Amino acid sequence: MTPDKIAIVIGGIVVIGAVYKFFLGKKNEQAVSATSGAIEIKVDGGYTPEVVKIPLDKTTTLDFTRTDPTSCLEEVVLGDFNVRKTLPLNQKVSIEITPKKKGTFVYSCGMNMYKGKIIVE
Repeated sequence: MTPDKIAIVIGGIVVIGAVYKFFLGKKNEQAVSATSGAIEIKVDGGYTPEVVKIPLDKTTTLDFTRTDPTSCLEEVVLGDFNVRKTLPLNQKVSIEITPKKKGTFVYSCGMNMYKGKIIVE
């Protein structure tokens, strides 16, 4: 094998690794805790923060503010808490939940394309 072919093979392996890491690698999820009983969640191309931690058996308010006009993000669904709310553009929508069991619960947009997590501790 010639040196140029070896360089092409090594370059191909590096590109494949970068593509794999970008699309399938573990995302850096930093959870935000509800220390004051409320968490602000910005809805713009997804949810920020994407992961929130809330305490067990305490009412926590999730304040969603949608600034993204995408129709997919017009609704938020917290299926495990039987909540489905419309998120008007540039208006805060507060959702109170009181989790009765520990675990990780997923919330999503109405089309289930954008997702976030609620960790109950």
